[in-house]
Amino acid sequence: MKSGGAGGAVLAGGAARRYGGTPKGLLTVGGRRILDRVVDAVQAVTGSPPLLIANAPDAATWRTDLRTLPDVRPGFGTLGGIYTAVTATAAPVLCVAWDMPFVPPALLSALLDRMASAEYDAVLPESAGRRGLEPLCAVYGPACAPAIAQRLEQGDLKAISFHADVRIGIVPLAEVRGFGDPDELFFNVNTPDDLARAEALWRRRG
Repeated sequence: MKSGGAGGAVLAGGAARRYGGTPKGLLTVGGRRILDRVVDAVQAVTGSPPLLIANAPDAATWRTDLRTLPDVRPGFGTLGGIYTAVTATAAPVLCVAWDMPFVPPALLSALLDRMASAEYDAVLPESAGRRGLEPLCAVYGPACAPAIAQRLEQGDLKAISFHADVRIGIVPLAEVRGFGDPDELFFNVNTPDDLARAEALWRRRG
């Protein structure tokens, strides 16, 4: 694999309540489903089809070419999805949310390169978002599994709750900006207004 052994996982979380139950990753931006755009980006850098982590009853029909896994510990939100991806393979796994249509392969490759270049258990990009990091566009290694499991047991479900227990590598914001505007790179579609903005961004980007 291009990534030197790392796999990929697309995290299809969220109940899509703001779309009346329509899974948001199945919405289209620029004429293509967001899910398909994310799968292509992940596969471009790992060299193999990613896992699809999803709990919807019909999730296996969304991409029949992918291995679809429900959360091994349901009801734990984003952190539960990351845990499922990490425990599904013995190798590091590149996790990307399925509602982020503009994540570029070059940025994902930079995350994998940072993971391979040092003794990190996880590598995340810095952002201007509320957490300062993007846990749903990150690489997680096997050592994250017990650290996450402990936080799940404690009921601490913040996506970055376990970071103090593992070795974290950061791709700094200045480097992230080399791949584009972080507000666009990590833009995720949660509402109809977000979808309209994503379409406008797509047209502007040409």
